[in-house]
Amino acid sequence: MYRLLIKNIGLLQTPVGSFSHKGEAQGENLKLKDACIYAEDGIIKEITSDGKVPEAAGDAVRAAVAGDRTCQVIDAGGKLVTPGLVDGHTHMVFGGYRQHEIPMKLKGATYLDILRAGGGILDTVRHTREADEDELFEKTKGFLQEMGSLGVTTVEAKSGYGLDPETEYKMLRVIKRLDAECPQDVVSTFLGPHAVPPEFKEVGPGELETPEQHKRAADKFIDFVCEEMLPYVKEHDLADYADIFTEDSVFNYDQSRKYLERAKELGFGLKVHADEIAAIGGSRLAGELGAVSSEHLISIDQEGLESMAKGGVTAMCLPATSFYLEAGFAPARKMIEMGIPVACATDFNPGSCPSLNLQFVMNLACLKYKLLPEEVLTAVTINPACAIGLGDKVGTLEAGKQADICIWNAPDVEMLCYRFCSNQADTVIKKGKVLHE
Repeated sequence: MYRLLIKNIGLLQTPVGSFSHKGEAQGENLKLKDACIYAEDGIIKEITSDGKVPEAAGDAVRAAVAGDRTCQVIDAGGKLVTPGLVDGHTHMVFGGYRQHEIPMKLKGATYLDILRAGGGILDTVRHTREADEDELFEKTKGFLQEMGSLGVTTVEAKSGYGLDPETEYKMLRVIKRLDAECPQDVVSTFLGPHAVPPEFKEVGPGELETPEQHKRAADKFIDFVCEEMLPYVKEHDLADYADIFTEDSVFNYDQSRKYLERAKELGFGLKVHADEIAAIGGSRLAGELGAVSSEHLISIDQEGLESMAKGGVTAMCLPATSFYLEAGFAPARKMIEMGIPVACATDFNPGSCPSLNLQFVMNLACLKYKLLPEEVLTAVTINPACAIGLGDKVGTLEAGKQADICIWNAPDVEMLCYRFCSNQADTVIKKGKVLHE
């Protein structure tokens, strides 16, 4: 048995429960002063406050003093303690980088301009196809370690930079391997329809295609993914969720519906990249099909908001992407007012958000979304945890849940939302063991 006691916690702050928090509940956090947490074998057994030490921790303290390495006592030194952070939307498995796009952007090229010219996602696709599985694993393992140093203990990772069976399956195997071999929990999402691959296009590289040509190519690719790739991914248990990029010049409403209905039929949880650039029905579709989450939502319209609220869909908002693209910000404040659970994630990827700093996302959520610090904490803990199927295990500090804990160099959550571009994580614990200090 491995035992852990964290004592002298100045303020323990956490959402409570294993459900998505919406409306007023988004801002409801339990706050305990002078608290202690006691865990056994990675599971929280008891939390106390007002200076009281859990009774069961006595033996662990004595054993630790006697040098028993299966017992650890950590003095939090009066600092803030929260649940470990949950990053619910990343594209962290990829080959190459895209720093060469910066001059193009500075000259006025938009995200879709670069994509139509054969760059963007398609550039990363070329590099990801060329990389072998071990190379991708080692690269992404490094990203996970950096995330851990920033307080992130649970991560969602999408495929989508293969667009062909061999590379997509390779990416998903990497994600599964990361989950098995690395300390953090890593949840896998299949994003095969992230863009139309070159092999399906009727024009050559760099050539502009007509809307009619694009639709024919996209229709063929969706048919292929539904008939060949989705069944394989399910049969080999390579992903828990299926996602699609529903966007202008990528996949339209009807194509997205066909793909998502097939994924639902096969037993995948559903996610939708929606309304990042234009509101073409992605968020509405998420509500209609009962997707777990709809993601981006910069350009969401009233119809999409109402559909998400009715369908119980979590809004996975990505403010660092808005920052990097100099785009608008999702109406997260309005979402909370409409009873939509709001989560915030990095969207870490090589093109539109080359940052894996979820602490910076917290700053942006406060400054740009106008979320209160308590709402921000919920948005990076229990709400994304529920949106990736782990709300019963992580996302809050409660007896029976994993001891995923972050001790901060801060007195309160307000400080986390106030300071930016500094890593305020002091000690990060995953399943009762120190991940970073």
